[in-house]
Formats: sequence, C-alpha cells, structure tokens
Amino acid sequence: MSKGTSIKDALKQFEDETGQKAKDAKIVKMIGKIPMIERMDASLSQLESCEQLSLSTNKIDKISNLNGLKNLRVLSLGRNVIKSLAGIEAVGDTLVELWCSYNLVDKVKGLLALKKLKLLHMAHNKFSDMGEVVKMGAIPLLEDLILIGNPIEEERSEAGTWMADIHKKLPNLKKLDGVVLVGVE
Repeated sequence: MSKGTSIKDALKQFEDETGQKAKDAKIVKMIGKIPMIERMDASLSQLESCEQLSLSTNKIDKISNLNGLKNLRVLSLGRNVIKSLAGIEAVGDTLVELWCSYNLVDKVKGLLALKKLKLLHMAHNKFSDMGEVVKMGAIPLLEDLILIGNPIEEERSEAGTWMADIHKKLPNLKKLDGVVLVGVE
C-alpha cells in the first residue's frame, strides 16, 4: 500500500502550482491529492496568513495541528474519514465556516469552542442522537446548519417533523439544510 501525501509535500505542490509562498497565502487548497493526504501534520503551522484552508476529498481521519493558523476563517474537510471534531478547538476564536460533510462524525465534541462559527455543514455524517444536535445551540452565532443525510434527519424527515423540531431546539438558526427558516412552525 502506498504512503499518503504529506502536508509538507502537498504545500510544496501548492507553491509550485500557484507561485505563492504557502506561509503568505490567504487561500490554500489541497483537495483530492493522489496519493491522498492521511494526516494533518505539523507542516500546517506555517500557514500563518491562511484564512481559507481546504483539505477536502482526502483520507484524513482526525483534526490536528491547527494551532498556528491564527487567521483561519473557513475550513473545508468534506469527504474524508474524520470520526471526531476534537482538535478543532485550536481555531475556536477565528473560524466562521466549517465544511465537514461526508465524514463519520457523530458527536459535537470540539464544536462548542467555535465562538464565531456561523455556518456548519455536516451533511452525511453519523449523527443519530438528537441530544448531540441540541448541543449545537450552544454555538452562539450559528445561523446556517446542514444535517441532511444523517440518521437523525432521515428518521425525522420521514415523520415530517425535522424542520419544526430543529427550529424549536435551535431558535437562532436562519437556515437549515438549505431552507430559510421563516415561518416554520
């Protein structure tokens, strides 16, 4: 089995392709590398200026080494094999958007540290406990949430209670699963 692409090598490819120094780049995309990135290693710490980081469509299984990303506002980790959001706390003071659909997450651990988070896309994960979804209400600025394709959403959508249930439990939401929540009762 081949070894995955390291963040260090992916950043070198990024620099070669864009002509930018990774440490100065505001937007860094390392999407669908071949071989795929498997670990968020310490090389990420050089992304001091990065505001938007995309590591989608890889084989990353856990979030780590975000400490040096002091300006990160948007993090895209969709289509990986992430089981837990532990480690996301490192960007709790700056992150505004987290794109984490198509992973294996079933708990909100780590999310509650994201004080500025407004948009959370968690479609097609493993959330099956309404208690975990309710905890998202503790994210003070959260207004746009996508949970479609999670076991809890599929179960309640069939019963016809999904939108109303979530709107009652998370009254600050403005948008759920792409639908504006105006007059939803």
